[in-house]
Amino acid sequence: MKGLIGTKIGMTSIFGEQGQIIPCTVIEAGPCVVTQIKSKAKDGYDAVQIGYGTKKEKNTTKALKGHFEKAQTAPKSKLVEFRGTFDVELGAVVSTDILKEGDKISISANSKGKGFQGVVKRHNFSGVGGQTHGQHNRLRSPGSIGACSTPSRVFKGMKMGGRMGNETVKLPGSKIIKIIPEQNYIIVKGSVPGHNGAIVVLEKK
Repeated sequence: MKGLIGTKIGMTSIFGEQGQIIPCTVIEAGPCVVTQIKSKAKDGYDAVQIGYGTKKEKNTTKALKGHFEKAQTAPKSKLVEFRGTFDVELGAVVSTDILKEGDKISISANSKGKGFQGVVKRHNFSGVGGQTHGQHNRLRSPGSIGACSTPSRVFKGMKMGGRMGNETVKLPGSKIIKIIPEQNYIIVKGSVPGHNGAIVVLEKK
């Protein structure tokens, strides 16, 4: 396997070999269960699907119940596919043993939602001019968004206020500093997208 699903626990810091402080993020990676093995002959492509977390049976559809029963596992709250062929069996448990300290991994998660934000916070605009010449309430205004009679419309992609955050962010090249297999914890260098408790997808490079 080349990937895992986990939960972001939070941030901390550790000391390096030269005594420097290294900001890190703690992730509980797995255990995950192989819920489906896809093949090119049957499904059109090779992939392995793994499940993570727990889900109440009353909140699981009959189709998914049958899907999980084939793997002889309880309903899972998160399913992720990894393309390729891997030496695993249906129902096998995958954990941090597929990773080792020093590995580079890609981490995907939903970023924190910020709600509706203006152009100053969303696009780093500097605002309109100073506080003189009657501009008492336009300091964070976006300014002009286009001409008038030509083209008589606002072009698509114009940087304006809008919903910010809550988007899938992929962070490539995160280095694993330490692995604690007893608790399925991995410690990666730097920050990770999402709030504490967010679901993250880890993939080996």
